[in-house]
Amino acid sequence: MWMLTRSEKVSNQFRAIFRSITVVFDVLPLDSIHVSVELKELMGLVKNQVLSSKLGFRPEDQRVLEHLTSILDQLEHQMVPDPNNLKRVLDYLGISSWTECNKEIKFLDSEIRSERSTTKKSDLGILSSLMGLMIYSRCTVFTTVDIERFTISGDTHESTSSHLNKSLNVDDFRCPISLEIMSDPVTLTTGHTYDRSSIEKWFRSGNLTCPKTGEKVNSSNLVSNLCIRSIIKQYCHENGIPVTESIDSNRNRDTTNTDTGGSVAAEAAIKMSVEYLIDRLVFGTNEVKHKATYEIRMLSKTSVFNRACLVESGVVPSLLDLLCVKNPKIQENAIAALLNLSKYSKTKKVLVENGGLELILEVAQNGLRMEARQHAAGTLFYLASVDEYRDIIGKIPRSIPVLMELVREGTNRCKKNALVAIFGLLMYPENHWKALAAGIIPLLVDLLRSPCQHEELLIDSLAILATLAEKSDGTMAILSCGALHVILDVVASTSSRAAKEHCVTLLLAMCTNGGGDVVHVLVSNSALMGPLYSLLTGGSRASKKASSLIRILHEFNEKNASSGTRHPIRFQEQFVDVW
Repeated sequence: MWMLTRSEKVSNQFRAIFRSITVVFDVLPLDSIHVSVELKELMGLVKNQVLSSKLGFRPEDQRVLEHLTSILDQLEHQMVPDPNNLKRVLDYLGISSWTECNKEIKFLDSEIRSERSTTKKSDLGILSSLMGLMIYSRCTVFTTVDIERFTISGDTHESTSSHLNKSLNVDDFRCPISLEIMSDPVTLTTGHTYDRSSIEKWFRSGNLTCPKTGEKVNSSNLVSNLCIRSIIKQYCHENGIPVTESIDSNRNRDTTNTDTGGSVAAEAAIKMSVEYLIDRLVFGTNEVKHKATYEIRMLSKTSVFNRACLVESGVVPSLLDLLCVKNPKIQENAIAALLNLSKYSKTKKVLVENGGLELILEVAQNGLRMEARQHAAGTLFYLASVDEYRDIIGKIPRSIPVLMELVREGTNRCKKNALVAIFGLLMYPENHWKALAAGIIPLLVDLLRSPCQHEELLIDSLAILATLAEKSDGTMAILSCGALHVILDVVASTSSRAAKEHCVTLLLAMCTNGGGDVVHVLVSNSALMGPLYSLLTGGSRASKKASSLIRILHEFNEKNASSGTRHPIRFQEQFVDVW
């Protein structure tokens, strides 16, 4: 479609190039420069080919372009596009299925992102209009999502890879550091693959080891893993996973951070698409609702403007109603769409006012698929970013136990969402005792003891423990679970600066609230001082805490040395008061 709008300009450029070629051949004194006969014949052949070429704007292109211009003009005037003209344009361009339409959208999206990076942005308006029209077409014209048919025409390797992809799991494509599907996979000298942004952040933090093996990396050079990148892209397209649209670019392409649609026609097309989809949500069959929720899920992921349109059009109550259905696909798409929408500031209030908290918690506890439960936990995390809602969620008796259940039973991504949601709730102090009463400390300590735990989960668990340790009851509960030696083991073994920082916060709180017995254990641990000194650089809060902890340990050691006494290591069982 983009090429159709530029075809006349391109043909004119080719004509100018061909004219230049013929002029050069006419004025070039071949006899004077002593070229070979073969070269003269070749140049003559090229000249004849150029002269005989018939370049121009084809009448068929002209007619279809007129239809396309008419459609965009209708959109600019808030009119529903003529379906006959729209069908003529799509048929002429060979767009006959949902998948082909979606491929066109992805192409236009990449062009828009490239155009936004330019200074003039002269083509941004027309590109946005075409994008809006194709989204409208995908939502309203193609009623079936034919993802299974997605192949690259003429690529035999694609079909072979498609067969191979059936045996793969989406977790195979997650970065070991971020646990997100890799958008730009790169390989280290150790042979392990990570997402570029995550491993670069790892190296910038001063870690020169492989996160997965702990092996020292001789070089921080990263090699793009184009094979894995291609497989991830194809797998996600075939399985309808919109999260990996970022694979089409090296940058984070989760959303377009703009509150406009890019053009009047684009905004009108999105609004019409949203109205159409909401109507299908309310009055459609299960199959129709499945398609509508999937489209809303994709729309809500791609731009802030789309999220605003969806929320302001009243889609949230309709999506909440679908959380109770017994169709796992509809439920998963509905909660995934709500997760995307919850990133938009105005959504949170609408969710709470429409009774969304209990419904989301119900999905988190009893969702028909683990993916739906995972998305529900993620939605709770965004809701917990608001102080008022932390209190409201915390007052629901099952909220923290449900999230803890996901930490026990869920996939790594699910555990991650549940942990960050719990952390968000703990930003409200009144939720601390509720988490302690629910038994969160033993759960987190067990996570720390797990030998195969992902680093992100380790960091999140430590962050929660550090928050709970701010109060004496939290510190005593942590000590009662035998967590002190576990934390010391983590400090000595982890290469993550973030994990070490949380450990230092924990140890400092234990020394403050736990007394001399805790300090005695730390002084007796010879492996502790190295990690503590490694945190002193930078002037951050963590470095100040490390400095305070070192001072406490030195003062304790000097006091014992001067008195010539040793205090026995003794921990009496502590009980956590619950009120």
